[in-house]
Amino acid sequence: MCGRYSLAIDYDAINDRFVFRGGVQLPMKYRPRFNVAPTQEVLTVVNPTGEGNEPRMMKWGLIPFWAKDPSIGNRMINARAESISEKPAFRNAFQRQRCLVVADSFYEWRKEGKHKVPMRIMLKTGEPFGFAGLWETWKSPEGAAVESCTIITTTPNALMEPIHNRMPVILPKQAESAWLSSANVDAAVLRELLGPYPAREMDAYEVSALVNVPKNDVPEVLARVR
Repeated sequence: MCGRYSLAIDYDAINDRFVFRGGVQLPMKYRPRFNVAPTQEVLTVVNPTGEGNEPRMMKWGLIPFWAKDPSIGNRMINARAESISEKPAFRNAFQRQRCLVVADSFYEWRKEGKHKVPMRIMLKTGEPFGFAGLWETWKSPEGAAVESCTIITTTPNALMEPIHNRMPVILPKQAESAWLSSANVDAAVLRELLGPYPAREMDAYEVSALVNVPKNDVPEVLARVR
């Protein structure tokens, strides 16, 4: 499961990394975040027209287009890579509406006896990356549109195994365009992109219990404890 992450960088660093198509700017709602939690607005990257990457703010927790009650999205923050092509909640988005959820680290809690120790996991380079995600547009009875997303999880790599039995799918740079392309509809090819990221390219360290509370969206959350 992936239930908390950070994106503590500014616009220039994001644009340099994801290269938005000409004239497209980050949404005004964007600000650096240190403790992103489910149901909040999060930054994603999409390429719906095939003309280049676009940034979008979406609600974290996918609401299927057919849902009668949008609260279903509160339970849809993650999608298992092994079953997304069959699950009714994710099948449509997997075929047509894939995205990147932009982050620079994520948090997971390692069990130590009766306690859970929060860990921050990131790339060794410290650069931002994209979780493999899916997105949908849901319309209320009044016609208001809500864009929402989910983060795909997979089996853990060697770094993550002692921490948790799942990890979010981090896409290598070279796989991002294939994932975002709406022209790519081969489910088998897409699933091949959803393996664990190489452990040798990642790092993890313990952080304080500040991260346990979502309202603690402050830089201190990132600090290494040991």
